[in-house]
Amino acid sequence: MTAALVFEDLYRAGSDIDLRGLKLAGGLTSLGLNEGDVVAVMMKNHPALMDIMVACRTIGIYHCAINWHFKAEEARYIMNDCDAKAIIIQSEFLRAVESAIPAGIPVLVIDSHGASHTNYEDWLSKQPVYSGSERNPRGMMPYTSGTTGKPKGVRRMPLAPAYLPLMRELADKGWGIKPGVKTLMPAPLYHSAPCNMTQQALLNGELLVLTQGFDAENILRLIERHAITTVYLVPIMFTRLLRLPEEVKQQYDLSSVSFVASTGAPCSPELKTSMIEWWGAVIHETYASSETGMLTIQHPKDARNKPGSVGKPALGAEVKIIDEDGNECPSGEVGIIYGRQPAYPDFTYQNNQQARDKAAFGQLATVGDMGYFDKDGYLYICDRISDMVISGGVNIYPAEIENVLLELKGVQDCAVIGVPDQEYGESLVGLVKLHNPNDDTLTEIRAHLENRLAKYKVPRTLTVVDDIARDDNGKISKKTIRQQFIQVQPPSSQASRDTLARQ
Repeated sequence: MTAALVFEDLYRAGSDIDLRGLKLAGGLTSLGLNEGDVVAVMMKNHPALMDIMVACRTIGIYHCAINWHFKAEEARYIMNDCDAKAIIIQSEFLRAVESAIPAGIPVLVIDSHGASHTNYEDWLSKQPVYSGSERNPRGMMPYTSGTTGKPKGVRRMPLAPAYLPLMRELADKGWGIKPGVKTLMPAPLYHSAPCNMTQQALLNGELLVLTQGFDAENILRLIERHAITTVYLVPIMFTRLLRLPEEVKQQYDLSSVSFVASTGAPCSPELKTSMIEWWGAVIHETYASSETGMLTIQHPKDARNKPGSVGKPALGAEVKIIDEDGNECPSGEVGIIYGRQPAYPDFTYQNNQQARDKAAFGQLATVGDMGYFDKDGYLYICDRISDMVISGGVNIYPAEIENVLLELKGVQDCAVIGVPDQEYGESLVGLVKLHNPNDDTLTEIRAHLENRLAKYKVPRTLTVVDDIARDDNGKISKKTIRQQFIQVQPPSSQASRDTLARQ
């Protein structure tokens, strides 16, 4: 039976979610959507997303979640590329993207009170329950971040019945989703991992508590109020939770939590250790992508023995490290990570078979991450190819430097990027957000880096910033940071390379 939902002051029983989903399935069918079609969705976390998940499974259609931060042209590209046959959108975003909505497609508006558009709730109440033939379930068609070129839609093949037991087992081991669990989801559902975990929580859990945004103390409050057993958190959320005053941390009973699922962004060993010391051995980190699905799981018991690792291959996942010549790398050697999770059907990139072929190595696929296996078979992520810095012919992986920066108590957040350099091609810039900046801090940071890293890994420039740009899923937005920094800084030269700067 479908799990019940709590969203702010709303409680919705599982039977009501099923009924609404079946009515949406009937309504979308009446609007002309057929199996394999796509409905675009643009909204914050909202109960209507549960309707959409049930409807997609029922009539075999995809929903394409559009980041609600997008402007008209960004939304236009995705709606056209996914060939949306309808859009469900919150009214607060309609004005910004209305000009981009393809002509002629139905527009269902949530929280709309005007007469010029179809109100979602009014429309849904009049729709028939779907009574057609059974179809293979579909789900989300996520669009990748587009670090190189335009974003690419990940379209999975239909979910045949044989995959369902595998997916349930993977949801149990990697996300802590099994019968009876009470799940808290504070991450945005336009990202694939939170969306997929939420769908499994609906299908297999007892209660799903969904928040519209992330508030650290409210997370603790909700855990205690609902006796939450399973939580999805990303590293930036760990940081905000740990930043709470001690008296606030001690105020709430968190003993019900038995599983924290973390994915989507690398977690430093120090950050994970701090969370385990507070919450206990419940932090499970996974390495996954929209394309490959969940490839590895690091269990809490490995956090101290294998710090920095994302664990071993999960439930039959095939993972290989491949060098530039197409050869499999031995343990300890960095290469491109390719993988395949047999619990997920294969995928293609929407309208971009060439990109799919380029990402393939046999049946395996890559998103461009670099990493290596240690001698015990544990996977370590170095960085994305797009973030890798090549300085003087040497490959440098910023994630390693960022982890060392975060060891310092004075560093609240950080990012390391490569900028054009007239002599070396690229040079490193370290941007740090400090708790209490003072004149001596940068000198101390440089000394720490020089003590912990090879000289070529120490950023030539350290810059204090007010904030580090991140996506909603917690990933550092390197593209945004690089663009912002280069706009205010000239290309590095021999004369400027060893300066310390403050912004």
